[in-house]
Amino acid sequence: MTDTALQPKVPRVSLREIFLLFLKVGLTGFGGGMAIVALTERMVVKEKQWISAEEFLHGLAFGQILGPFSLNTCTFVGYRLRGVAGGVLAASAFLLPSFIIVSLLAWLYLRFQHLPMLQKALAGTNPVVVALILAVVLDMGKKQVKGTSGWLLALLAFAAAALFKLNAALVLAIGALWAFGAALYRRRLG
Repeated sequence: MTDTALQPKVPRVSLREIFLLFLKVGLTGFGGGMAIVALTERMVVKEKQWISAEEFLHGLAFGQILGPFSLNTCTFVGYRLRGVAGGVLAASAFLLPSFIIVSLLAWLYLRFQHLPMLQKALAGTNPVVVALILAVVLDMGKKQVKGTSGWLLALLAFAAAALFKLNAALVLAIGALWAFGAALYRRRLG
């Protein structure tokens, strides 16, 4: 059996479709990484059905380990659909609107930074971003966390990351060790 036989089938998606979809994600995906991931999931898993929810979560997990996870997740999806060309195109299309918008905003900020009205406008966006992130986290948690022990592990991982400023990779490693230990414990009992 070959490696490709083990992978789930994905529809044939054109490079143009990949570019347009991730350009749309880049244009409309405001609110940080989790908001962008939720938008990407809705588009590629639920609407287009290009990949499964399970495979999307695997790509998200890889993306979180490697750094800027929203970009990495888009790259993963593009790569999964059309190889290296799809990954590069998805990442480029996703970044293009941000590059243009940030360049324009940087120019405007440097030109008008002394205006108090600009400072007040920027401060008002923080509560909206926090609300978007919480909504996405709760939605994804409901789908993936099962049972009391799963919720306990998720709560402990969140507390460890928030209180002790632990790296996400370290939190994942600790969670994996905990799950392995729990499996060994259940095996001894049963």
